[in-house]
Amino acid sequence: MEGIKTVCVYCGSGFGDRKRYREAASVLGTLLAQRNIDLVYGGASIGLMGTVADAAMAAGGKAIGVIPQSLADAEVAHEGLSELHIVSSMHERKHMMAERADAFISMPGGFGTLEELFEVVTWSQLGLHQKACGLLNVDGFYDGLLSFLDHATAEKFIREQNREIILVEETPHALLGKLIAFAASTEKSD
Repeated sequence: MEGIKTVCVYCGSGFGDRKRYREAASVLGTLLAQRNIDLVYGGASIGLMGTVADAAMAAGGKAIGVIPQSLADAEVAHEGLSELHIVSSMHERKHMMAERADAFISMPGGFGTLEELFEVVTWSQLGLHQKACGLLNVDGFYDGLLSFLDHATAEKFIREQNREIILVEETPHALLGKLIAFAASTEKSD
């Protein structure tokens, strides 16, 4: 793979109730640009999605959006991106985002963010890819989910080695470091 060149970021189309979520999205977008890593994301101009894209581009990076026609028609598509791909369905959107990414980060978000995270984690579990899957646990946003995953592991519904698929950190710097280290370790084992 020769390192991480693109990261797909899943996150909310809203800002949430804490300014730390928006700050983390801004830091993440800036950090990706500083490391010459392209951002792939859902293509919206709103919420954390718009924040991470705007920060990446403001820092000289590339932001690649993928959005279904129905959302583009609702005027949430980000018109100032490096690339904007308008696709016919959510399935096509997720497929294109996953194909273009070398790693994945899920930030705070709702049902869509969770669904996207668990889809790529499941694909990893099934051996469909060997890309790092990271969870940015800003201000403990995902503490309840992580507790549940530990419970499901203890109850033998998730295998220990599969529980370790999700790399967790509280800051963009620490999480990106883990993703890069993971990519380097999979390159050595190929």
